[in-house]
Amino acid sequence: MQQSAWRHFDYWLLGAVAILTILGVAMIRSTVAENIELANHPQRQMIFAGIGFVFVFIAAAIDYHLWASLSTTIYVGTVVVLATLYVVGTAAFGSARWFEAGVINIQPSEIAKIVVILTLSSFFTRNRERIKQFSWLMRSLVMAVGVVIWILLQPNMSTSIVIMVLWFALAWASGMRFQHILILAGIGLLLILISIPLFPILRDAKVINQYQIDRINNFIAPDEAATHGENYNINQALISIGSGGLMGQGYGHGTQVQLRFLKVRWSDFIFSAMANEFGFVGIAVMMLLQLFVIYRCLRAARIAMDTYGALICFGVATLLAFQGMVNIGVNLRLLPATGLPLPFISYGGSSLLSLLLGIGLVESVVLRHKVLEF
Repeated sequence: MQQSAWRHFDYWLLGAVAILTILGVAMIRSTVAENIELANHPQRQMIFAGIGFVFVFIAAAIDYHLWASLSTTIYVGTVVVLATLYVVGTAAFGSARWFEAGVINIQPSEIAKIVVILTLSSFFTRNRERIKQFSWLMRSLVMAVGVVIWILLQPNMSTSIVIMVLWFALAWASGMRFQHILILAGIGLLLILISIPLFPILRDAKVINQYQIDRINNFIAPDEAATHGENYNINQALISIGSGGLMGQGYGHGTQVQLRFLKVRWSDFIFSAMANEFGFVGIAVMMLLQLFVIYRCLRAARIAMDTYGALICFGVATLLAFQGMVNIGVNLRLLPATGLPLPFISYGGSSLLSLLLGIGLVESVVLRHKVLEF
């Protein structure tokens, strides 16, 4: 790639992502709260961040059209890895979501999100004229389900939902007809109604786990006096957000965080921890940065030189927006607990790597457009 092409690199996007990642590492360091068992979390996150930013530049340097020619290979490879993880993990541990690689663990389902974006973007681009036909739309759905089924069996309901949201977003952006949306919505509603009486059977078959049912029940009818479990932590999250006030209690001085009243504060509830220490102003700045990153991804989709590049950027923007909204919604008790991380902030090496890889793909699209715009 010519050196002059790098002048189109979106440094605004990279800068915003870097600030969010640094903020995330700092918050993880604070939320450890001198817990010896969690002492290595900040260092591990920094290692993944360093590797991830290398991935950004490598992915940006590679012409994104290469992934279209390899879409079938990487799709099949991902399904094989997920299936292997399920078979081996079930046989050895009862369930598994990670591959252990020395001192770090890799969660293939996180990388699968990016693979789904690439493969579906390629499929929709190659079949732009056919996507209005219901049969071709269903083919794309089968591709998504081919990945989802192995993630669902891990079990990992939240990531499965993310992938289905990505499928819908990319199908909609590719011109899915409104009547097809109604048909699919009707089928989905019918399946939900059928599955409700079958919950005990599905639970025994481990298609649905008891903790997933409990999360829904707790969301619908929460126990305000709970002293442990999901309800307790949601209550502590709300207390953390409220006690932070306008400016927060100060970095490393949040009582809910440092006294460890707030559980899972380094990942699922890091938003509440940040509100506790930085207040409304702090989380408002963080959310504005998140929105800016999503805006730059959508801008990249708008100026992309072709449909494939536009769909990649739109998919990455959807991934960031959905995960961010769900994580914040859970912290505010607007949604049931899911376990989805706050992009670039929550602890999780595989999640951070996959998101930074997605940013690298967006940069690859930006590098190959014609006119640079702010």
